[in-house]
Amino acid sequence: MLPKAHLHLHFTGSMRPATLLELADKYGVHLPEALTGGEPPQLRATDERGWFRFQRLYDLARSCLREPDDIRRLVREAAEEDVRDGSGWLEIQVDPTSYAPRLGGLIPALEIILDAVESASRETGLGMRVLVAANRMRHPLDARTLARLAVRYADRGVVGFGLSNDERRGMARDFDRAFAIAREGGLLAAPHGGELTGPASVRDCLDDLRAARIGHGVRAAEDPRLLRKLAEKGVTCEVCPASNVALGVYEKPEDVPLRTLFEAGVPMALGADDPLLFGSRLAAQYEFARVHHGFSDEELAELARQSVRGSAAPEDVRAKLLAGVDDWLAAGPAVRRAPGADTPRAGAPGGRRVR
Repeated sequence: MLPKAHLHLHFTGSMRPATLLELADKYGVHLPEALTGGEPPQLRATDERGWFRFQRLYDLARSCLREPDDIRRLVREAAEEDVRDGSGWLEIQVDPTSYAPRLGGLIPALEIILDAVESASRETGLGMRVLVAANRMRHPLDARTLARLAVRYADRGVVGFGLSNDERRGMARDFDRAFAIAREGGLLAAPHGGELTGPASVRDCLDDLRAARIGHGVRAAEDPRLLRKLAEKGVTCEVCPASNVALGVYEKPEDVPLRTLFEAGVPMALGADDPLLFGSRLAAQYEFARVHHGFSDEELAELARQSVRGSAAPEDVRAKLLAGVDDWLAAGPAVRRAPGADTPRAGAPGGRRVR
């Protein structure tokens, strides 16, 4: 299995489908067929109706996380899935505001999450940290509160600060003070941009929020000057190809501009985004690059290296993972292409795995 880092995974979206079904039954939550069927929904979130549907499904799934044990289970299982996919480092993204009402408030919610991450890391051996993300749909003052909270817990496992939800709502500059607080507190800035809107969204993240990483960023491919800027600054784009297709950002797998970014020298970290909704986890994103874009083993290894370099992992973890990538390449084609070496464990590339 090719060693790698996972830098774009949302909290509720990391849940196993079988776990969601069990929790929904436990709490009497009625789930629509889109969350219970064998195929991931085609959400087409590039229009208002599609994004509303995506958000509704996500909110329904999140409503099934009500007790600390539910949080601990989700985090442990997310870690187990990442380990199986060859990940040695995971930065899971969460807005604790969404879980606070059921977990006793904002601070207790974040502490429960961080304790769960610490336990899961210890039990699985996976390096695991948290990226606290503000919601673009909320007031910028809420983002400042979250940024201060994230900084407060920087020594407890918070490594970054993000900005998620519909990037068509709210200007990046509205959140500049929150990101300044996070950066001044030593946190990595990693807002979403360049997914549902074009290159200007990525540029705003760079100029207004001084992003060190961009969540998604694929629409930068439409602007050669912006690509050069990303490459020169070494800003990593957390590219989630299966998600891009499911949300209708691109019509088909071959349209995702993986080659364009790669050949422009833009660092990439492939991510699963929301496996619960999109039906594929981390290793499947690498298989996506191999099958639909012809990435060779050497190029896949370079993608894995870029994910490690773009992470907030400490130097010893980075060194171990990078050495593991070299070992994977040196093992030879027969070992690299063995079943399970870096492919989804059921179905075609990007296919849903239901436990």
